[in-house]
Amino acid sequence: MIDFTLTEEQRELRASVERFARQEVAPVIGDLYERGEFPYQIVAKMGEMGLFGLPFPEEYGGMGGDYFALCLALEELARVDSSVAITLEAAVSLGAMPIYRFGTEEQKRRWLPQLCSGERLAAFGLTEPGGGSDVPGGMRTTARLEDGHWVINGSKAFITNSGTDITAFTTVAALTGEREISTILVPNGTPGFTVGRKYSKVGWAASDTRELSFADVRVPQENLVGERGRGYAQFLQILDEGRIAIAALSVGLAQGCVDECLRYVRQRQAFGRAIGEYQAIQFKIADMEARTHTARLAYYAAAAKMLAGEPFKKEAAIAKLTASNAAMDNAREATQIFGGYGFMNEFPVGRFYRDAKILEIGEGTSEVQRMLIARSLGLSSH
Repeated sequence: MIDFTLTEEQRELRASVERFARQEVAPVIGDLYERGEFPYQIVAKMGEMGLFGLPFPEEYGGMGGDYFALCLALEELARVDSSVAITLEAAVSLGAMPIYRFGTEEQKRRWLPQLCSGERLAAFGLTEPGGGSDVPGGMRTTARLEDGHWVINGSKAFITNSGTDITAFTTVAALTGEREISTILVPNGTPGFTVGRKYSKVGWAASDTRELSFADVRVPQENLVGERGRGYAQFLQILDEGRIAIAALSVGLAQGCVDECLRYVRQRQAFGRAIGEYQAIQFKIADMEARTHTARLAYYAAAAKMLAGEPFKKEAAIAKLTASNAAMDNAREATQIFGGYGFMNEFPVGRFYRDAKILEIGEGTSEVQRMLIARSLGLSSH
């Protein structure tokens, strides 16, 4: 029997995050977004709710839930705002998860409790200015062992949560030998580690994204995360999981577009009638809802396979591709339905439109997802 019905506990989690997003995030996020300010107070409240610890065991300060619980929270947050949602997604999936999956027991006990509480955030430094999707071929950051320390040189680009006042560290992917990539934990404030200014971004304006540079940065040898030479393979696993989370976030944005349009078309009058009475508008919203529903099923199915311990790479790619397409399409249609008001930043759909595009790029572009799906079908390219 196939059953995607949520348990009572999952429904309660979803309802509590929905309430939080509506009551705590919605009233303030527009102003923060316009000023490009990081939502510290919102992050603190999410920490108090236990959202940063959702998929981690209680022994490390977590909530003892699973990755699907995180996805449900991300969907509800993104229905209201994606800057807040991506802050949570990156903090858990890219910041804390590599330590939980691959770190030593000492690393877990030192770092995870403060990450699970939301008191501190962490980042993952993979992408480089000239690398893009070609991570192995484009990597230039190096780390060499010298007197019991890693000495790191290079730079990273587009790194989320790397420069906030509460960022604890960045896990950096670096070449530790010829065609050998390893990951090394570098605490913020380490001499030679420079966190650049915030990017001026099209969307996600209230999230923290920066360029990082490393000039003879020295950290202890024991800051290696996971096995030497297994850094890229480890991160591919993290990315597969993260694609399900990004799909959930995308579904939230797509659903938020439906929510806003339903409110608007019942109030907005044109030619003597509410515009929601016109079939052209009804069909647009029906298509938006259908896209959202399909994308939600895709990420539910991918999450189910992951939690069952089955291979899920193809399903994660399908979910990410389907959901990011739905988010982009719904944001475009919502902006059209709102007309001139949709082009105003004071309306959420304008913010949604700005936020949607990155979902087709981050954590693996749509082209990469198609490549992964094609490979899973036995197709190869040379």
